[in-house]
Amino acid sequence: MSSPYRLLRRIFSTTTAKPSAISTAAISENLFKERNLRRVVDKFKQHSNSDRFRMKIGVYENTVRRLASAKRLKWIEEILEYQKQFKHDLSKEGFSIRLISLYGKSGMFENAQQVFDEMPERNCARTVRSMNALLGACVNSGKFDEIEGLFKELPEKLKVKPDLVSYNTLIKGLCQMGALDKSISVVDEMEKNGLKPDLITFNTVLDALYSKNKFDDGEKLWCQMPAKNVVPNIRTYNAKLTGLVNKTRIKEAVELFGGLGSKKLKADVFSYGALLKGYCKEDNLVEVKRWYRELIDKEYAPDKAIFWTVVSFACEKDDYDWAFHLCQEIFKRKCVVDIKLLQRVVDGLVKESKISQAEQVVQMGKTNDFRRYELKLPSEE
Repeated sequence: MSSPYRLLRRIFSTTTAKPSAISTAAISENLFKERNLRRVVDKFKQHSNSDRFRMKIGVYENTVRRLASAKRLKWIEEILEYQKQFKHDLSKEGFSIRLISLYGKSGMFENAQQVFDEMPERNCARTVRSMNALLGACVNSGKFDEIEGLFKELPEKLKVKPDLVSYNTLIKGLCQMGALDKSISVVDEMEKNGLKPDLITFNTVLDALYSKNKFDDGEKLWCQMPAKNVVPNIRTYNAKLTGLVNKTRIKEAVELFGGLGSKKLKADVFSYGALLKGYCKEDNLVEVKRWYRELIDKEYAPDKAIFWTVVSFACEKDDYDWAFHLCQEIFKRKCVVDIKLLQRVVDGLVKESKISQAEQVVQMGKTNDFRRYELKLPSEE
C-alpha cells in the first residue's frame, strides 16, 4: 500500500489532477513546504481554480508575503491578476478587498488602486470597507504624500462617511511621514465628526510622539485618555518607556516598568527592549547583562532589535566572550539578524586572539538551517 506521502506526491505531480481531489489543508501544506518559488506560483494558480481554495485567506497572505520577501513582485502580480477571471468572487467586495490589501502589503499601490477602480466594472459595490482597504494599501506602500488627498477625495466620490478605521489609517500615514502635528489635529477632527478616538488611535500617535522625542506632547495626549474612557495597554506603556529612555530618564523608566503589575499588565519583549537600550545609553554593561538575563529567565524570545542592541554594545565594551554567547543564542533561536552584526563579532574575536570562537561563529553561520550566513575570518578576506 502506498504511504500517505507517496500518494500526496503523486497527486501533486499529476498535471491532470483536479485541485478538489485532495483537501485544501494538504494543498496549503504542500505550498508552504515548496522551496522553489516559481513552482509555488504555478501551483498557486492551479489551485486557485478551486472554490474552496479561494476561501483560504491565510494561504493567500502567506504566499504573497513569501514572494514579497524575495522581491518577486512580478510573480505577486501574476497570481493576483490570475484571480480576476473568477468574476463571481470579484463581484463580492470582500474578495476585491483581499486583493487590494495584498497588493498594498507588497508595496504595489498602483495595482491596488487598479483593483479598486475596476470594482464598478465587475458590479462590485464600493463601501467604506473597500475605501479603508485602499487607504491601508496607500500607507503600507509608503505613499504618504497621497494619503491626505485620498482621504478627502474618496468619501465624496463614493458617497460614504469615513469611520474610525478610516481616521486611524490616515493618522498612521501621517505619523509615518512625520506629520505629527497634523496627526494630533486629525484626532480633534474625528471627534467633531462624532467619532471617538480608541486605543489604536492613541497608541499610533503616542508611539510616534515618544519615539520622535516629543515627550511633552506625548504626555499631553496621554492625559486625554481617561476623559475618553480609553485604558492604556502594554503597547501604550511601551511607547512611554521609549520616550523616557530617549530623554535618558532611565530611573523613571524602571519605575514605570516595575509598576506594570499593579495595572494588571505584563511586560513583554518590547518593554525589556526599551530598558536595554536605556542602559546601553548609560554605558552600563552590568545592568544590560542583568536585564538581558531577566528577559531570558522570563522565557521571552529576544527579537532582531534586541540582539542588535546587546551584541553591538558587547562589541563596544570589548566583551567578546558575551558577544560569542549571544551569537550562539541567535543561531539556537533561529533569529534572522544582519550579517554585519555577526561579522563584527567574528572580527572582534580574531582581534582578541579568540580564534577558536571566531571559527565557531563562522561555522555556525554556514551550517545554520534557518538562514545561511557567509561569514569570513579576516585572514580569508
